[in-house]
Amino acid sequence: MNKIIQFMKRNYKIILLVTALAAGLWSFIPKEKASDPEKDKMLIELLTFVIEKGHYNPAAIDDTFSKGVYKDYLNAIDPSKRFFLQSDIDEFAKYETQIDDEILNKDLTFFDLTYSRLMKRMEESKEYYKQVLSSPFDYKKIESINTDYEKLPFAKNTQELKERWRLQVKLSALASLVEKQKLEDNLVKDKNKTLDEKLKDFRETQGDALTDESEKKFIADVEKKKNQTPKSYEQLEKETRESTLSSLDDNFNFIKDLDREDWFSVFINAIASRFDPHTSYFGASEKEKFDVSISGKLEGIGARLQKKSDFTEITELISGGPAWRGKQLEAGDVVLKVAQADGEPIDVVGMRLDDVVKKIKGPKGTEVRLTVKKQDGTIKVITIIRDQVEIEETYVKSSIVEKDGFKYGIIYLPKFYIDFEDQNSRDAGKDVALEVERLKKAGVQGIVMDVRDNGGGSLKTVVDIAGLFIDQGPIVQIKSAAGKKEVLYDRDAKVQWDGPLVVMINEFSASASEILAAAIQDYKRGVIIGSKQSYGKGTVQNVIDLNQFVRGSTYGDLGALKTTTQKFYRINGGSTQLEGVKSDVAIPDRYAYLKMGERDIDNAMPWDKIDAADYKVWDKQNNFDLAISKSRERMSNNAQLNLIDDNAKWLDERNKENVYSLNIDKFKAEQKALDEKNKKYKPIVDYKNSFKFNSLPYEVDEMNKDTVLKEKRDRWHESLSKDIYVEEAIHILNDLQSENNKGLTAKSKKEKLVKS
Repeated sequence: MNKIIQFMKRNYKIILLVTALAAGLWSFIPKEKASDPEKDKMLIELLTFVIEKGHYNPAAIDDTFSKGVYKDYLNAIDPSKRFFLQSDIDEFAKYETQIDDEILNKDLTFFDLTYSRLMKRMEESKEYYKQVLSSPFDYKKIESINTDYEKLPFAKNTQELKERWRLQVKLSALASLVEKQKLEDNLVKDKNKTLDEKLKDFRETQGDALTDESEKKFIADVEKKKNQTPKSYEQLEKETRESTLSSLDDNFNFIKDLDREDWFSVFINAIASRFDPHTSYFGASEKEKFDVSISGKLEGIGARLQKKSDFTEITELISGGPAWRGKQLEAGDVVLKVAQADGEPIDVVGMRLDDVVKKIKGPKGTEVRLTVKKQDGTIKVITIIRDQVEIEETYVKSSIVEKDGFKYGIIYLPKFYIDFEDQNSRDAGKDVALEVERLKKAGVQGIVMDVRDNGGGSLKTVVDIAGLFIDQGPIVQIKSAAGKKEVLYDRDAKVQWDGPLVVMINEFSASASEILAAAIQDYKRGVIIGSKQSYGKGTVQNVIDLNQFVRGSTYGDLGALKTTTQKFYRINGGSTQLEGVKSDVAIPDRYAYLKMGERDIDNAMPWDKIDAADYKVWDKQNNFDLAISKSRERMSNNAQLNLIDDNAKWLDERNKENVYSLNIDKFKAEQKALDEKNKKYKPIVDYKNSFKFNSLPYEVDEMNKDTVLKEKRDRWHESLSKDIYVEEAIHILNDLQSENNKGLTAKSKKEKLVKS
């Protein structure tokens, strides 16, 4: 049956309805394996049928819908207008109001036309940039480029398109050249410094991050560069053209790996997303990636790969995975062949990255043999037994910090993960509960829940997590397309943490993150701090396996559809859709003025409200309002935050500037002016708070055995020590402490002094 993102049991009526109605489609499905176009027609019919019957508020498939698909699709396949000519667009234009009819008639004329034309134009474009990069640029010529592609018209003819490529490639090469010249200038300056002077500068820039190893490496690099001769302008200019050519070749090699099915998925998604921004189609491989992102688990060897020209390179070993445990495979190894157990090795050079990944991944307990080229040039065959791999970055982590004799815990939750296939596996709800227990055992007197940049996930886990901090009661309300309202409750009277609580959000905190923040805010259970408001996604999606609707299909995996089936509401009745959750203490951030929320998407669903649920506000935090008031006062007088706000306004202005000079002297002058302006904002990057962050004892033991984990945690703690928002969260926790607690802490300090 369906693999549902959010609370499947509560959506069974919708799914049953769609399944029953889809029975009528079975008679139209060919029993024999058909060509790809036939499969595409079936997909369009399936998707539009399932969306129309299961979507919360399906849009009418009419001329307005058609215009939206037309615009979104062309923007997706040629966003910078470097492939199609105006004559192509003129030819496509007659379909602008016909796509709705084609959808209903399972007609692929528009897609076939645009796909074949795109392939032709892309092939032609390879020659444009290669020709441009075959000879030196004239960087003294006075000319400029406008990169506002949205307002840019399509090229009138091939000559104009070639000129557009020339300008774009020249900008890329010029930026690279100027950077290379800066490095050479620094090399010349460094030659006039003694080793002691260089070391002094290096130590100052490294600060607390300085280690004996990094210092030795720096000295070795200095020795290596000692006899280096600065490169001439001609050498640098040639190098930048070669690197730009290589970069463009890599980009086109990636595009070459995409097949018709990949491009058809782009078209299908242009259709799906017109119903709302969160309705989308997953092809088979994309569905698998989505499942991994939700569960944080996969079965394979535990290695990240990337394509470099015709080769597949290992970029990272996932800590704890079978490849990492085996200690034979290394980052930088190039995979030449793949064999299954005793099977014949298959050459994967030149193969699509997705296809290489499919051959390497496999069920837990099975064997795969990789023939790899090591960085020293040797060829080795490495045997690995596949296993379940946990993506550590998916999971919750915590840290401890002290202030004024109080100990506080920070819990960072990157997403609300769950594995719907295995109820006994770890999920965000169980893991956060475990971290709370560990922090309590460590003696913390306040907790920060950090859901910044958390885009959501499982609704079940957010209900579980919110329930850790309140008595039993409602957490979120859900409304279906039929208007039926349902309230999801925490029914466990146990409060796992009843002490001071702060929840951190930003403009990228969405969906389940907003449910958590809204519930905590409505109960007045904790203080919400962060961006002015969160992302504003107040809808629930279900993932529906399309294969269930087709009996005896010979088309292979048809993928899945993620579609919006419900809206959720705060327990106070308001929706988070568009409006998000507004912070109790809004703190300036660098992206405050840029358009990036749900409210900035043209086909987002509207805001509305329903009746409030029956709930009781938390009454055990006497100094809640006082803590908010003191925090706001600190914010208004904080020079660092005023600087961040000023930087945010400047970034917004910079975002509107799209014209760049391609004259090297003018370009350098522009860059110098930007560098000077950026110096004003350097204190933002250099900022360091006064706190020291540490892992819990159990994790310290793990870090001693795992250097990769240690490095990741060290980097996290370093970022926390530079985070002004975390600093303010800790101040608020301190303000939330009861006077009784503060008296006890002062007393214990006094006793320690007497004893000493």
